[in-house]
Amino acid sequence: MSKFVGAIDQGTTSTRFMVFDHSGNEVARHQLEHEQILPRPGWVEHNPTEIWERTRAVIQSTLTKADLVASDLAAVGVTNQRETTVVWNRKTGRPYCNAIVWQDTRTDRIAAELERAGHGDTIRRKAGLPPATYFSGGKLRWILSNVPGVAEDAERGDALFGTTDTWLLWQLTGGVDGGVHVTDPTNASRTMLMDLETLDWDDELLSLFGVPRAMLPRIAPSANSELFGTTRPDGPFGGAVPLSGVLGDQQAATVGQVCFRPGAAKNTYGTGNFLLLNTGTEIVRSQHGLLTTVAYQFGSEKPVYALEGSIAVTGSAVQWLRDQLGIISGAAQSESLARQAEDNGGVYFVPAFSGLFAPYWRSDARGAIVGLSRYSTNAHLARATLESICYQTRDVVEAMQADSGVRLDVLRVDGGVTANELCMQLQADFLGVPVSRPVVAETTALGAAYAAGLAVGFWSDTDELEQNWNEAKRWSPTWSDEQRERGYARWKRAVARTLDWIDVDE
Repeated sequence: MSKFVGAIDQGTTSTRFMVFDHSGNEVARHQLEHEQILPRPGWVEHNPTEIWERTRAVIQSTLTKADLVASDLAAVGVTNQRETTVVWNRKTGRPYCNAIVWQDTRTDRIAAELERAGHGDTIRRKAGLPPATYFSGGKLRWILSNVPGVAEDAERGDALFGTTDTWLLWQLTGGVDGGVHVTDPTNASRTMLMDLETLDWDDELLSLFGVPRAMLPRIAPSANSELFGTTRPDGPFGGAVPLSGVLGDQQAATVGQVCFRPGAAKNTYGTGNFLLLNTGTEIVRSQHGLLTTVAYQFGSEKPVYALEGSIAVTGSAVQWLRDQLGIISGAAQSESLARQAEDNGGVYFVPAFSGLFAPYWRSDARGAIVGLSRYSTNAHLARATLESICYQTRDVVEAMQADSGVRLDVLRVDGGVTANELCMQLQADFLGVPVSRPVVAETTALGAAYAAGLAVGFWSDTDELEQNWNEAKRWSPTWSDEQRERGYARWKRAVARTLDWIDVDE
């Protein structure tokens, strides 16, 4: 029997391949970054061909490093940056244009027009999402309207759409030579085109966006042993391996954190932050600015749903300090620099580079640093950046508690930013509840591996997966209620300063 399960984790800034054993322990990994293409303010793009090349490279490097071959893997799962939109030609395999990334705001006019025309309530009711620049449907509409030849090829069935999971599955299973065109409900639920109840593309929603059904992938359960296909022997694995699990990155982290019971919640700290609360098989429609989404669907079981709070800019704000301002040389230095300041010195940073996502949904917002004085230093700005991650999370937690009636007793966290001890302590202080990090912090890849392994019987059930979860570190609150509420009130005032900056009709 094969001893391991692999996971492709195609993220916003990098792609990695990881291998896990039966206990959920990491065996090997390799990771490569890809270019962030920023052609205009508010536009964010990726090169899909570069992402495929990086995927091939990390798979081959990981297998070589660990001295593994295809037959050592029982299955492979795929997890991916959601909403990022790729359109390519079925016959040539070439993308028509760069992928439009989830952070991109060029579709703000499309979203605003849908709302003005009274279609917002239909989209919310059927798709569980507000009309917003975040989701794939508007990006796909923009490509159909602005990239020559796409609309005509789409009507003929030659132009294919997918999020990056679909693009990679198509390549891994043969590409132009019989590649499988498929996605799962967690990714499809982020398009504004899928009905949450039927888990199928909805004709009314497709009509609102002018999207031909022929260009859409089939929707298959997140964990299944047949419908995602098998890797080609001439591909990066060098052999046939079942591709049996697919989950959008935040749903994958939910599975990796074994949040299988209603009321369980996790927060992933990556390029953005994403807090998901399992609501079971019940669709809970948010009244406080959250998203209703599919958490996962395993085989023939009923889908499990979640409430999600999506925050656009958290870890990428630290990257901004490094790449645009140059005040740190690497992400780890943000902690040491921030520790040079006892507090934020009255400085608040709202990194609304792509507008504000949950719970505000304001595409007219832009980033602001407020409270500056001659006393302010780069250490205060570094600390304010870490605090912005934690305050945005509190915004979402407040909304989630209002929607669900569930008060957190602990927040399970994962992702790269959780290595920042100061940030995690601030998170506990701002929320007033303990913050818990598991032994395997990269739970996105682990969740994809779990889905793939469940589908082929590598793991028997979710109870077995729950036994794999172990806590590595816990941070407990140290702030008084008065400190906590005073800081949060000032944060809310800072958020108010970012609004109404962009006229979406310009």
